[in-house]
Amino acid sequence: MFLCGRYPLQTRNVDLARPLVLIIDFCFLAQGHGAKGDNIYEFQIEFLEPVEPKPVCRVTQRQLNITVQKKESNWWERLTKQEKRPLFLAPDFDRWLDESDAEMELREKEEEKISKMKIESRVPKDPFKHLKKGYLIMYNLVQFLGFSWIFVNMTVRLFILGKDSFYDTFHTISDMMYFCQTLALMEVVNSLIGLVRSPLIPAIIQVFGRNFILFVVLGSLEEMQSKAVVFFVFYFWSIIELFRYPYYMLSCIGIEWKPLTWLRYTTWIPLYPLGGLAEAVCLIQSIPIFSETGKFSLGLPNPLNVTIQFSFLLQLYLIALFLGVFVNFRYLYKQRKQHLGPKKRKMK
Repeated sequence: MFLCGRYPLQTRNVDLARPLVLIIDFCFLAQGHGAKGDNIYEFQIEFLEPVEPKPVCRVTQRQLNITVQKKESNWWERLTKQEKRPLFLAPDFDRWLDESDAEMELREKEEEKISKMKIESRVPKDPFKHLKKGYLIMYNLVQFLGFSWIFVNMTVRLFILGKDSFYDTFHTISDMMYFCQTLALMEVVNSLIGLVRSPLIPAIIQVFGRNFILFVVLGSLEEMQSKAVVFFVFYFWSIIELFRYPYYMLSCIGIEWKPLTWLRYTTWIPLYPLGGLAEAVCLIQSIPIFSETGKFSLGLPNPLNVTIQFSFLLQLYLIALFLGVFVNFRYLYKQRKQHLGPKKRKMK
């Protein structure tokens, strides 16, 4: 196909270095297969007024659409310079606008633009916008580095020591995990004060659920700290965060890397149930120890002679754990559909 614009039927010198060229002539030449077989199709149009030099072409299975933009947005009395319309030209009445329709459309666009500007002017500018963004970037970066250290350390020890690394995971990793999970309390605060758009309930379930396992179950019982299940709890936690925190960090600066987005909203599908299962095993193994030691059990006054066993509360928490996993799973599934599902086309 050959497509061109004929040049300067009108030329004005704006300055000696840059003459202004106005294109008003349009010619078309193409070879195509029609009702009479292969043919050469050619025509030429001399527009009434100048147009933009680069038309936009779009080829479909049925037709070729060529969009030519006016140089100036004003109303033309007719399309061509010659008063009589060429025989090969026919108007498309589905897209036809007379002068009143065009003016109305322009007026609506102007009103929409003005109303949008009014709405934007009413919204107060946040003087701390850059400070908040900087804080969120640093928070996600620190958490990413912390959990990366945990993951790499545990992986290297696993390759070197094998199964023996399971039993001293807590003594090797706990300090960094304490730091990361204490810092994770800020996620609840960020959601509470509206610094991030994440809903509050899933953040509370994840942060307080993990901290309960880490500080209460593992941190208070030396017998639990040498269990193999600690390795799996820490390992599943760290893998999930390896993709979550860099995704949020890049989102703060308006960058979306599609492979990272896919990993962020896909890896949780096996890891969340496995992490919940590891936490449940950790609770089940701790219940007999809490029953035997009576740690954190609450004894009521003597006349009642009743003691609330902490191990009983752990059994109730075990049920709540699976409910929490279900709530977060459902929330993340909706997020995955929103970010990775098919995009809905807007109806024109």
